Amino acid sequence: MDYQLGKVAVLMGGVSAERDISLMSGQGVLQALRAQGVDAHAFDPAERELVELKREGFARCFIALHGRFGEDGTVQGALELLGIPYTGSGVMASAISIDKVMTKRIWRAEGLPTPGWQMVTSGADTRRALAELGSPMIVKPSREGSTIGLTKVNSPEQCEAAYVLAAQHDPQVLCEQFISGDEVTCPVLGTAEQARALPVIRIVAPDGNYDYQNKYFTDTTQYLVPCGLPAGEEAAIQEIVLKAYRVLDCRGWARADVMIDARTRKPYLLEINTAPGMTGHSLVPMSAKADGISYEALCVQLLQLATLDYAASADSTPQERST
Repeated sequence: MDYQLGKVAVLMGGVSAERDISLMSGQGVLQALRAQGVDAHAFDPAERELVELKREGFARCFIALHGRFGEDGTVQGALELLGIPYTGSGVMASAISIDKVMTKRIWRAEGLPTPGWQMVTSGADTRRALAELGSPMIVKPSREGSTIGLTKVNSPEQCEAAYVLAAQHDPQVLCEQFISGDEVTCPVLGTAEQARALPVIRIVAPDGNYDYQNKYFTDTTQYLVPCGLPAGEEAAIQEIVLKAYRVLDCRGWARADVMIDARTRKPYLLEINTAPGMTGHSLVPMSAKADGISYEALCVQLLQLATLDYAASADSTPQERST
């Protein structure tokens, strides 16, 4: 199999709170690409300077980094400067998508449903948010993933500790209305009008607690695909997720998390991940498999979609680009 992809760097590890998960994702991607005959190599930005990518002749990068300095626009910007095409969304879409508050503001402006929220700067603010948003309430860092630093608050007495925990990971702390009901996720593949939503996965976690441990390190969480929702409901979620993806100008791939209100059956967008996990417990490969796409084929397909924000001018000189 000769995909004409050149020398490929799988960026993994990094320095975020999700480093361990990134290493798991990266190793899976690396093995899959090599099994497909791709000249792929591991590259950890925590251990090597990104400029080495250029020196060593890498033709493109598969970003398997998660969290800050991986899916927040920073590494994407560096790769833009180096002129090396990369998987996933560009600089702006990545920077916006990792910031849950900015994402929610755009979705709300575009008429897309997302739970009510407030930003807080103290435990006292968090208590006031609880009084306004209602109990239970979710307190979490605005710019972290994998439920890191997240607390489900049921009483005012929990607010101080919840705020402190979230603030340890990000000075921007988000309080969010809790939606009780079915938890689902929906991946998207492709760009602009070619983008399409994959099958919806319904997540059934022990005691409804889909935390870091139950995400990655236990086998008790159930992932239902087909999701078992009425066909019309699944299609409606796919339509909302696809719009949410497009209004943020995402490309390549992403995965949106959604809660369905148990009473009204209305779906609410929680967040979108522009560099989703690719571990043995990860959801994009699971949904892709249900759509007839193997893990190996998925990795190659994503790599084939690697590009630059300024791809049209990538081969020109800086002087030519400025004229």
